[in-house]
Amino acid sequence: MATLSAVNKMSWICSHVIRQTTGFRAAKLIQQRAFRVNGAVRQQPFDSSEEKPQFPGASAEFIDHLEFIQPNVISGIPVYRVMDRAGQIINPSEDPQLSKEQVLNFYQKMTLLNTMDRILYESQRQGRISFYMTNYGEEGTHIGSAAALDPRDLVFGQYREAGVLMYRGFPLDLFMAQCYANVDDLGKGRQMPVHYGSKDLNFVTISSPLATQIPQAAGAAYAAKRENTNRAVICYFGEGAASEGDAHAGFNFSATLECPLIFFCRNNGYAISTPTNEQYRGDGIAARGPGYGMMSIRVDGNDVFAVYNATKEARRRAVAENQPFLIEAMTYRIGHHSTSDDSSAYRSVDEVNYWDKQDHPISRLRHYMTARSWWSEEDERSWRKQSRKMVMEAFEKAEKRHKPHPDLMFSDVYEEMTPNLVKQKEAMWRHIQQYKEHYPLDAYAK
Repeated sequence: MATLSAVNKMSWICSHVIRQTTGFRAAKLIQQRAFRVNGAVRQQPFDSSEEKPQFPGASAEFIDHLEFIQPNVISGIPVYRVMDRAGQIINPSEDPQLSKEQVLNFYQKMTLLNTMDRILYESQRQGRISFYMTNYGEEGTHIGSAAALDPRDLVFGQYREAGVLMYRGFPLDLFMAQCYANVDDLGKGRQMPVHYGSKDLNFVTISSPLATQIPQAAGAAYAAKRENTNRAVICYFGEGAASEGDAHAGFNFSATLECPLIFFCRNNGYAISTPTNEQYRGDGIAARGPGYGMMSIRVDGNDVFAVYNATKEARRRAVAENQPFLIEAMTYRIGHHSTSDDSSAYRSVDEVNYWDKQDHPISRLRHYMTARSWWSEEDERSWRKQSRKMVMEAFEKAEKRHKPHPDLMFSDVYEEMTPNLVKQKEAMWRHIQQYKEHYPLDAYAK
């Protein structure tokens, strides 16, 4: 009996401890089961007597009639702009009040990029480089966003953001070296043309697979948040890339982890040959932001000031509040998708001419400067001549430089070369020696 009494007593003590522990854990769990609404409101403990939904996955009200949500329940998201097509400021309170020197820098970078595009596009057509992608018509999205960032902010590009790198100070010589894959190329000739990158300028090297940069940017932004360095991350992509699964992963991670990240979508009308009306059925890309709990805005991508204002404010709040922002810049890809594309097969010449002649970001900014007597016809002729000379000098220099040494194909992956790589390297050199007439080694660095 004494033994049974002791067992019963021990059982009561254990049950009491378990009940206390369970109660403590339950109270703690209720306290922790908080979801954020606009970053502030916390969910209250459940009260089953209230006729309100208590599901943890959404904040809503009950209804007593069957109703599906229509895709057009909200009217189209408006397009924010500062300048009209003639370069006139619409609302003076939105004028960023940039100095003459800053505006001239914007214009010169946009036109220099345009000049570089024309020369490198022609060089590909002449067989001098293997591939190229122009930025025609999208210069405003590059320069406006780049100018609004801190130089320490990390940039993840897609493949049509050369202007961002140019604004940060990437020299023409290195643009040319990358496209020519010569000995001066920071990537050592391992990448195809236009896959730029610069560690010094905080610009992550471009990779060909579409949208892979989006979840990578979310991870980088989460790391920046944990380091508490007041640093933001910006991730560029096109509306076509937003159809990739990686976009969903990046959007969701950045929102739930509350990352200081700016998603910058260049909606230029076409994903290679696929027009937007075949790419999605909703209201563009900005409309997706609220579904992920992200602040979103749609801007006129051909208005460099609108892009600048939106990116600057998104950057400020992303760092201050640790939350992601989605910017959809509406623009138009005037050039072919790449030198492997012929856009005349899927769009009319008249359509392209409209954007090239009547709604171009460069001409809009030029109208703005001309109205303030900051730019004249003589300035234009002089700068066009000077910029072409700069690009041609870098172009001619790049053509004369040697190619990187072939051994560099096997380095920078492992600290010490693995046995299989050693065999591959030896096999490569045997092949080169056997067919040396096809491999002019004098064109390569020693």
